[in-house]
Amino acid sequence: MNADPNLSLFSKGVRVLGLEEKLNEVGPFTMLAPVNLALNNMLSKTYEQLLQPINRSELLHLLSGFILNGKKMLYEFRNNQMLQSLNGKQVTVNIMNGETHVNGAKILAHNRQGSNGVIHLLAKTYAAVETK
Repeated sequence: MNADPNLSLFSKGVRVLGLEEKLNEVGPFTMLAPVNLALNNMLSKTYEQLLQPINRSELLHLLSGFILNGKKMLYEFRNNQMLQSLNGKQVTVNIMNGETHVNGAKILAHNRQGSNGVIHLLAKTYAAVETK
């Protein structure tokens, strides 16, 4: 993840929160990582604002919504599949015209091997929904 310049903002958030160590010791994980452009296009607060110490809990909630327990390769995703993110919220997989989307965010690149799982790059951010 750190080597991909398109994920530098996501990686920076992971570092700011100290999640690197946790993500390296247990797992594997699936990262649904928004690219820099997606994080720069957030509406409520800028990503740079979320990196400030006062907003750390909000940043943790946001980033943990893009991380799933277990290694999930693209071919394992199914249409209308519900998956739980680390923040306890559900995300929904949809497959349309051969493209895979998670909560409406298109997966741009997939199955990139990480040291402790797999990374899929997302075209935009999304909000995970409460688990019922």
